Amino acid sequence: MSSAAKITLADDTKSMNAAMRDVLDTPDPRAKAARARLAFADWHHGKLTVARATPATWPDRPARPDRPALLAPRDMPTRKLSSQKGRAAQIHALAHIELNAIDLACDMAGRFCDQGLDDSFYTDWLSIAADEARHFLMLEKRLHDMGYAYGDFPAHDGLWEAAYDTRHDLTARLVVVPMVLEARGLDVTPGMIDRFGRAGDSDTVSILETIYDDEKSHVAAGVKWFQFVCAAQNLDPTKCFHDKLAIYFKGKLKPPFNEAARTAAGMPIAFYSDTTAS
Repeated sequence: MSSAAKITLADDTKSMNAAMRDVLDTPDPRAKAARARLAFADWHHGKLTVARATPATWPDRPARPDRPALLAPRDMPTRKLSSQKGRAAQIHALAHIELNAIDLACDMAGRFCDQGLDDSFYTDWLSIAADEARHFLMLEKRLHDMGYAYGDFPAHDGLWEAAYDTRHDLTARLVVVPMVLEARGLDVTPGMIDRFGRAGDSDTVSILETIYDDEKSHVAAGVKWFQFVCAAQNLDPTKCFHDKLAIYFKGKLKPPFNEAARTAAGMPIAFYSDTTAS
């Protein structure tokens, strides 16, 4: 067992909120993943409770290691799966997404604790954080097996920009993160699985298939809680989705959409069918 897997929460961590802050404040990727998984286990066993108040202080950004170098999305190099290095670069990009996803799920649980939501909200997002941690560790191990490490390639910071922009609006966060960014993963992952398969990389295919199956439930959680909040506030979900998209999402949603997977996750077609580029 790695040293990261033996990490325990600090003695003064008594609330779910503090456990989430602990994850966000951890820079080492493996330790961050281990803390997220442990927090969910502690929650599952009733060891954490929710402090249902706006946090007095909450980080605008999670702690990060010195590497990888963060570039603007437009400056990211092209990744070609025809070479092992190209495949490793793509796996690295996916690992970076999963590392961000750990923090996004923990931020969802810890930041919005004053919204009057019941404990099942926190169960969902702590479970998602634990899933994302497992995904990161699988991809990080795959990189290691290929002779690389997390940090060996540049990455971009677009995912956390979306979190920062929606830090004061739960409905906007639910729209942009699980219902747009994670739903995009449902659109592109089957094609990625096919390309890695044609490259003969069955080990990565197996990891991507696991991630794809898990991400369906993550999108479903986003849809469920978005619709719950809309109902509580007497908002029309379709109109609210489009309104938040127009304010907080840069650009247009781009087809093709994986309609079958989106529908399985409970996302109405009306949410995305008329938001495409003309």
